[in-house]
Amino acid sequence: MEVIIERACGMDVHKDNITACIMTPEGKEIQTFSTKTVFLLQLVDWIKQHGCTHVAMESTSVYWKPIVNLLEAEDIEFLVVNAQHIKAVPGRKTDVKDAEWIAKLLRHGLLKASYIPDRNQRELRELVRYRRSIIEERARQHNRIQKVLEGANIKLGSVVSDIMGLSSKNMLHAIANGEEDPEKLANFAQRTLKRKKDELELALKGYVSPHQRLMIKTILTHIDFLTEQIELLDQEVAERVSKYKEDVERLDSIPGISTRMAEQILAEIGTNVKDQFPSAAHMCSWAGLVPGHNESAGKRKSSKTKKGNKYLRAGLTEAAHSVKGSKNYLGALYRRTAARKGKKRAGIVVAHAILRISYYLLTRKEMYVDLGEDYFDKQREQSIVRHALRRLEGLGYIVSIKEPEAS
Repeated sequence: MEVIIERACGMDVHKDNITACIMTPEGKEIQTFSTKTVFLLQLVDWIKQHGCTHVAMESTSVYWKPIVNLLEAEDIEFLVVNAQHIKAVPGRKTDVKDAEWIAKLLRHGLLKASYIPDRNQRELRELVRYRRSIIEERARQHNRIQKVLEGANIKLGSVVSDIMGLSSKNMLHAIANGEEDPEKLANFAQRTLKRKKDELELALKGYVSPHQRLMIKTILTHIDFLTEQIELLDQEVAERVSKYKEDVERLDSIPGISTRMAEQILAEIGTNVKDQFPSAAHMCSWAGLVPGHNESAGKRKSSKTKKGNKYLRAGLTEAAHSVKGSKNYLGALYRRTAARKGKKRAGIVVAHAILRISYYLLTRKEMYVDLGEDYFDKQREQSIVRHALRRLEGLGYIVSIKEPEAS
């Protein structure tokens, strides 16, 4: 095969060591380095001494990040490659063989790099992903406090819609501080919840033991702490995406997409969308929101979606399920798909639609314009008329149709 890159380096990256193989017209050289920063600097110097222009490595967990940070600072072109795309031929399997195989593939131009955003976007990604994990942890604490209340025979969750609303939270603090009188606890109700005082008194009659009071108090303190951290991260993320405020507003105009979700989409796909993804279909495939292709001997096998970007996929799927009752195009798409294929597939279909819409809004610099809840009915207008006619004629009616006069 033709040599595309004369001086290439392949790396087999692990947690504690890196095996690197440099291939040049003079031959090949293999060395193993520790992953501590001092030795990584020696690795970079070794690569520069041999005049290597390209470096390739597998995208193993997060172990590729330290070496990428150093290569990026030295302006050395690097490729972080999906491990599935560079499986070695069967036979002996060692770190040295792996590094040599990666170097060979790189030298002949047979590797396709994964999408590695620039440093600013990587930092934004880390902040947004960490914020999401804290939000999920707070939701777990909400569920945990509900379990503690059930164990104490308190049915507060059956009366109030939000167990962590203002009124509910005041009641929980009072319970944690030793209050047992249901009437006094029910007096913490505010606004419309005051109408349910009788129900609240019945729901708040329970048997709270000392250890349950301690648990409620501890969980409430933990929730308050998590809320403070989320607010700090919100401020930091908002500051970092302030330059792209218009893009956030464009994404926020899509039904089901909040400001936080818009920030997450930008953090995952980047701001220069067209430079990274040639088409909307390509971006949806990268995110893992398209059916897989698995056909052999004329038979179609499982079309399960691939993993893709799990953070983006999870967020979009959550947004998709939130529009199931909406009176708009995405809500109609969800209900139409769910009726035929179930709610899980409907979530993926709508998530795919949201990502495609996001691509076009960001590349065309436009705001979202809804197609309307009756979009699919208008497309199927003639078939709906024919179907209704057949049904009525089948029941013995004689039907004549007249189109409405244009106003």
